[in-house]
Amino acid sequence: MVIRLPFFRKKRKKLERIELDNTPEHIAIIMDGNGRWAKKKGLPRIAGHKEGMTVVQKIVRSAVKYDVKVLTLYAFSTENWKRPKPEVDFLMRLPKEFSHIYLPEMMENNVRIDTIGDFDSLPTHTKKAINHAKEKTKNNDGLLLNFALNYGGRYDIIQGMKKTLKQIENGELSVEDVDEEIISNNLFTAGINDPDLLIRTSGEERLSNFLLWQLAYTELSFTDVLWPDFNEELFKKAILDYKKRKRRYGGI
Repeated sequence: MVIRLPFFRKKRKKLERIELDNTPEHIAIIMDGNGRWAKKKGLPRIAGHKEGMTVVQKIVRSAVKYDVKVLTLYAFSTENWKRPKPEVDFLMRLPKEFSHIYLPEMMENNVRIDTIGDFDSLPTHTKKAINHAKEKTKNNDGLLLNFALNYGGRYDIIQGMKKTLKQIENGELSVEDVDEEIISNNLFTAGINDPDLLIRTSGEERLSNFLLWQLAYTELSFTDVLWPDFNEELFKKAILDYKKRKRRYGGI
């Protein structure tokens, strides 16, 4: 036993390193099913959102463990303003609560927090909480935790096209210069590689106006599990399933 133990440890370390090979660098998640989870338990919808916030932290820990570079979470869409005002108000308060509870651990794990979407249209108190988290984590160079907040894929493309047109009007570009790279650099995700893997919970199999340009060649993973019941094992399973796929990008 004494002789074999160091060998076992070395072997285990090697296996852990192999497990990280071909891990998706950028994972995007549509966190769906909070309301249905709450309804099933006879709770108000906001209880589902609160529980979903704890799942975010668990998945962030796993993403750090598996050396994921970017984790983009669909937190609030441009269409979500149509929901009942009390629910929207609660969702707009969640960034402050998330920051208060989990920011110390984010710092400990070298996580940097950022957002994509129409940030300026958010309530002042929401922007203040988010800016605080961004400022505190701005020098971290580990996982980028990217919240899509007040985000819509079509809106992203429209605002990107407006930037491109302005560049043409200003003489910075000609029409002939416009290509995929130019458009990508004018989207909210400028400077971030497109997602390798998209996970959507709750059984729905659609994109719901999320990263429409960026998901062109992304591998898709759907699960019936509601977001508050999603866990580290299911996250790991999605990554392992991804690792078995061969990405051809239109080739053979």
